[in-house]
Amino acid sequence: MTLPELYLTLLIGGTVLLASIAAARAAHRVGLPSLLLFLAVGVVAGEDGLGLEFDDAQLAQALGTAALAVILVDGGLTTRWSDVRRLLAPAGVLATAGVAVSVAMTAAGAHWLGMEWHLALLLGAIVSSTDAAAVFAVLRSLPLPQKVTGLVEAESGFNDAPTIILVLIFSTTTAGDLPGPAPVVGNLLYQLVVGAALGVLIGRLGAAALRHIALPATGLYPLATVGFGIVAFAAAGAVNASGIIAAYLSGLVLGNAELPHRAATRSFAEGAGWLAQIGLFVMLGLLVDPSELPSAILPALAVGLVLLLAARPVSVLLCLLPFRIPWREQAFISWAGLRGAVPIVLATFPIVAGVAGAREVLNIVFVLVVLFTLVQGPTLPAAARLLRLTRSDALREIQVETAPLDVLDADLLTVAIPRGSRLHGVAVFELRLPPPTVLTLIVRDGVTVVPDRDTVLRAGDELLLITTPHTREVTERRLRAIGRGGRLARWLGEHGAPEPEPGPPARTAARAGQW
Repeated sequence: MTLPELYLTLLIGGTVLLASIAAARAAHRVGLPSLLLFLAVGVVAGEDGLGLEFDDAQLAQALGTAALAVILVDGGLTTRWSDVRRLLAPAGVLATAGVAVSVAMTAAGAHWLGMEWHLALLLGAIVSSTDAAAVFAVLRSLPLPQKVTGLVEAESGFNDAPTIILVLIFSTTTAGDLPGPAPVVGNLLYQLVVGAALGVLIGRLGAAALRHIALPATGLYPLATVGFGIVAFAAAGAVNASGIIAAYLSGLVLGNAELPHRAATRSFAEGAGWLAQIGLFVMLGLLVDPSELPSAILPALAVGLVLLLAARPVSVLLCLLPFRIPWREQAFISWAGLRGAVPIVLATFPIVAGVAGAREVLNIVFVLVVLFTLVQGPTLPAAARLLRLTRSDALREIQVETAPLDVLDADLLTVAIPRGSRLHGVAVFELRLPPPTVLTLIVRDGVTVVPDRDTVLRAGDELLLITTPHTREVTERRLRAIGRGGRLARWLGEHGAPEPEPGPPARTAARAGQW
């Protein structure tokens, strides 16, 4: 590559990156997942638009898989273990048995619509994976129960692995040579168990190394942390295990360990995750041929309706039945099963394997992802309200942001007091915060106030507190409890759980908002 070619490549790449960032801002303002506009940027830049040619499915598969690894490492690093710990069992069942039910029902629907069984099974496996990034781009501002958002996130982190395994099996076998259930289950168990074990092991080794080895520069800690996640992904893949689940679990272990420079690490991982998402979706937009997409609209609509209205709800119902999750939450989880990058990447697998009709499957998957993200994404807030998972008084719940103070081994909490919160009128000494937590500053009407023990809090205040990692959760629970129940929160049975505990109407009226 000559220098002029390099300059041109960097100019095009930088322009596409900036256009994608602008698209992400526009998508956030209108409540759409960013993936739609990233895909649009790729399609516009493609051979039918600005003329960029990209038709290498094998390269797209390799780069897409690598991008998924970075995205899942970032997802693990930014997931709090306390949020998903209680949800591992239902998420695991959804990610395995739920995928199997979804594949079977979607494939049956596609076959009934005229697709031969081999391609129908491939299509069912490809579209059975949900996408956490697409879901949380819309749900981030909704006051939903933590167990709902946590379950969707955990399921999305786990179900990529079984889906990839099934797609690989269906891509490398013919309709008459499909393996029986026993080999498939054995292969699935091996990949999941070994991948999970490697992810946890490498995550623990990485955490121990980063705690005890002093690196010469702060910027090396984020690189090393993400590097351990990539090593977990590659190590699992090298032994034919699931690199996807290894990457997610290694990130989960590292993100919840007491590591130095955690703020820098999370910022770097988030930036890397965004870059991977932008590159992935733009590349997938370049890969499709817009002139071939109109013929895929009707099959995509038909298969998508089977998936949305039958396969997904039935899989959620059957898998969550033993866990006694309320039907409203089950209905929302069913509707929140957005498809994103993973199905489109998986659609490249049969193309690389030379499966007849694979290009048509890619077009169907691409159109399905776009159409049903347009349907589901903007309607998720309305669905949450319709199912009464959000309440008008949920805005009374305090919002807490955490920023690690690595030098002091402490956390800085920023707490916003909304209108209607029972923190209004409470004096500082009445908070009874656990030691050594201290309220250091109040921002009131744009003016900073240094509080003393008799300072009275008001709605609209922003509080800055310093606490330790060991007392942060207790501090947050105490603030939540007073925000819901006032000074007498403990006497009223309010203990500040992330989700308000059920109780008699007279005692729960002040704490109906969700955390």
